[in-house]
Amino acid sequence: MIQAIFFYIFSFIILSSAVMVISSRNPVHSVLFLILAFFNSAGLFVMLGAEFLAMMLIIVYVGAVAVLFLFVVMMLNINISEMKEGFQKYLPVGLLIGIILLAEIFFVISGNGIQRDLNINVQTIPNTHLIGSVLYTDYIYLFQLSGLILLVAMVGAITLTLRERIGVKKQIVNAQTDRKISDVIEVIKVNSKE
Repeated sequence: MIQAIFFYIFSFIILSSAVMVISSRNPVHSVLFLILAFFNSAGLFVMLGAEFLAMMLIIVYVGAVAVLFLFVVMMLNINISEMKEGFQKYLPVGLLIGIILLAEIFFVISGNGIQRDLNINVQTIPNTHLIGSVLYTDYIYLFQLSGLILLVAMVGAITLTLRERIGVKKQIVNAQTDRKISDVIEVIKVNSKE
């Protein structure tokens, strides 16, 4: 009974924060609602007995991806009026993607999805070992692809936030290593009585 209460609490918070992620006008608030959804999803994973997935969700998504999104959103100069102008233009594509996602969710919930039986006694193998064996054997290419996508996202975030600042002194390493001693030091002979 108590597990059902916690399940409904976590689920309600996840659904409401997911709605707030897509409906919030401020991008920083959207990222904060996304972090709230991640924490509550981790709570559901703990209830299911998947503590490793819960910790990975908090460490990877909250600790890295969501914070990266937050910093990128804060560093970029986002003009909200320009974002509203493109809303009408991309509305049909967004609706199509939303309908496809809802159809996939319905397909999975109805039980018609692709199911694969793992002929493994779950009680004898630890959770981390079971996830590792499935992840690094059956899904190794998808795992490597997700790492590549995260690398591209990191490079893209660095590229977007990197800008040329005028008037800031920078270190030019080649000029420093190529200089001669006579350019830097001037030896002046001073008489002892002057």
